[in-house]
Amino acid sequence: MFFANPIYLFLLLLIVPYAVWYVLCHRKAHPVLLVSSTEAYRFLRRTWKQYLVHAPFLLRCLCFAAAVVALARPQTMNSWKQTDVEGIDIMLCMDISSSMLAEDLKPNRVKAAREVAVEFVSGRPNDNIGLTLFAGEAFTQCPLTADHSALINTLQSLQVDMTQRGMIEDGTAIGMGLASAISRLKDSQAKSKVIILLTDGMNNRGDISPLTAADIAKSYGIRVYTVAAGKNGNARYPVPVAGGVQYIQIPVEVDERTLKSIAETTDGKEYRAQSTKALQKIYEEIDQLEKTKLNTKKFSKRYEAFTPFALIAVLSLLLELLLRITILKRIP
Repeated sequence: MFFANPIYLFLLLLIVPYAVWYVLCHRKAHPVLLVSSTEAYRFLRRTWKQYLVHAPFLLRCLCFAAAVVALARPQTMNSWKQTDVEGIDIMLCMDISSSMLAEDLKPNRVKAAREVAVEFVSGRPNDNIGLTLFAGEAFTQCPLTADHSALINTLQSLQVDMTQRGMIEDGTAIGMGLASAISRLKDSQAKSKVIILLTDGMNNRGDISPLTAADIAKSYGIRVYTVAAGKNGNARYPVPVAGGVQYIQIPVEVDERTLKSIAETTDGKEYRAQSTKALQKIYEEIDQLEKTKLNTKKFSKRYEAFTPFALIAVLSLLLELLLRITILKRIP
């Protein structure tokens, strides 16, 4: 518990001289009724009223103490906190072209990439992370954000058939996707800026070549980790037909040479994911490579908590008055 006005707590020291004054006055009190001898009352048992003689004094002290604490404005903190972090800014750059529906990674490439990305985001609570998607064109699905729950919701709601439904032009514009991610990181003040580029094909769309985009990333101090998704050979691919889905085998054509060049140009690393488990291990390795010592400042939201003390003060005062006018009423 914290106090907004702790200086008022010094008023509690007044209870000490008041207690001394009360004791002295009580000892010097003169009897109201004079008798020749008290010997007859010597062995009488004390009544419950006698035990309440000092109750008004105690209630008055409690009332004063509770009122002082209420004036000091006690405050409590809840579990909410805001974190100011000097860490890493990461853009996930994900291929969503139609070939990403191939099922050599389970359940398919884009779903596997999505699920692993969610685990990756969940494991880095102190970083700003964003999401760029690309096929024949590129766009930012989620800008850099520390609200990872919003990013995870975006990933989980990502439609895996956007190209088939005509929501985005099909193809593989690696350079455009990389350039879109760079545009979100170029003005970042973070100590480390990273792009994780995942694709399963060769660049065949866009006005910016992948190597040109890599040079741009290097000029901004952005490191790119490239991930080539898909097994060597052929992959099982679903084709919608009347009344259902037909599966065919399509060749896996990943331009690993270009992806390797992008990684080398930007001081990153190139990976090949031929299974969902391998993709998961790749993200785990990237997670270990991009560890940074963070300086964190924590701010806690406070709530006023003076109400119980004010209530205690009022009840103590009322109880003291009630005792004085009833059970402990003095007769002159």
